[in-house]
Parts: sequence; C-alpha cells; structure tokens
Amino acid sequence: MIKILVADDHPIVRAGLKQMLMDTDDMAVSGEAATGQEVMEKVSKEDYDVILLDISMPGRGGIDVLKELKTAAPGVGVLILSTHPEEQYGVRVLKAGASGYLTKESASESLLDAVRKVARGEKYITPTLAEKLAVAVGAGKDGPSHERLSDREFQVLGMIASGKTVKDISEELLLSVKTVSTFRSRILEKMDLNNNAEMTHYVLSNGLLD
Repeated sequence: MIKILVADDHPIVRAGLKQMLMDTDDMAVSGEAATGQEVMEKVSKEDYDVILLDISMPGRGGIDVLKELKTAAPGVGVLILSTHPEEQYGVRVLKAGASGYLTKESASESLLDAVRKVARGEKYITPTLAEKLAVAVGAGKDGPSHERLSDREFQVLGMIASGKTVKDISEELLLSVKTVSTFRSRILEKMDLNNNAEMTHYVLSNGLLD
C-alpha cells in the first residue's frame, strides 16, 4: 500500500485529490497538510512513500519545503503539484530534488500513474519537461537570463510581473520589505534589466506567467 501525504492549502483541492487516490486498491492517504510547517510536522511523526506537494502554499513555498524535505526525509518521493505550466517551475523543482512535476490541470489523467512511478523510486517527467531539462543542463551560462536567478528571486520576479508591489510580496512571503527590495535589485542586476516594466515584458515574452 502506497502511503501518501497530500499537502495543499485549499481544502477542496485536497478533497478532490483524496477522492482520486482513495478510489484505488494500492493507495492510502495517510495525512493532510495545509502549510509547509504542517508538512514537516507530519513527516517527523510518520513515514510516507509519496508526498503530493503544492508549489504555491502561503508562507514557505513548495520549493523551500521541498529542499527541507530532501534533508529531513531523503527517502520519500515528492511529487510537485502546480497550477503553473511546466515552463515556469518544472526544471527548477527537479533540480531541487523533486521526483516529478504535475500540473493540476493534468492531474485527473496522470495522477495515479505519477504516484505509482514516484513510489517505485522513479522520476515522473513528461516528454516536454524532459526536453526542457536536457536543454537547461546543456545551456549552462548561455541559457536564458532567468535561469541565473535563485528560486526565491525567480518567485519574486513572477510576483512583480503579475502586478504585486514590494509590500504585497513581503506580506505574502512573510519577508521584510527590505529583503524583497534586495531580491528585486538582484533580479535587475542578474538579468541586466532596469525596472519593473522590463521585468514584466521579459516574463510575458518568455511565457513564464500563467
């Protein structure tokens, strides 16, 4: 029996995922979590085979939780669930140690296969994402400028491009305004951009915003 922890801050999403998983004979949802902190608490008390982890939970985002999980529970498979397209976060989460990346849009068709594959210790990667991963590995320093950003900087880039202010971002990510402003400055420097308008244009031009 595959023991699964479902981590998403939306109760309706968790209920839908549970329904899909519990309709099988070889899977059991052994826990639920609505925040990154709850994920770590659950993992410290119980063993899971697979964690379904939403990338966009409030506070500590999915990538931060993923990195912590790889230290605290290196044997567990983490399947990232996201509303964001593969182009936006797929390569990043795989590099950070995820066992797979699944958009919520495709979950109804692919979830069960993905969970079984991850439970076997394999990676769940779509052909499209595999191609992007190969390109990213081969590109090195000559790759797209957003690949130079840290995971947090990339997250802030997307939030700025979506129209959020530094204050909005600081409240959502539980960071100080000064820290967010520092991230913004690093983004501009690393990507050789001058202002928010240029950041937004870059994000839209490269399909990084859903």
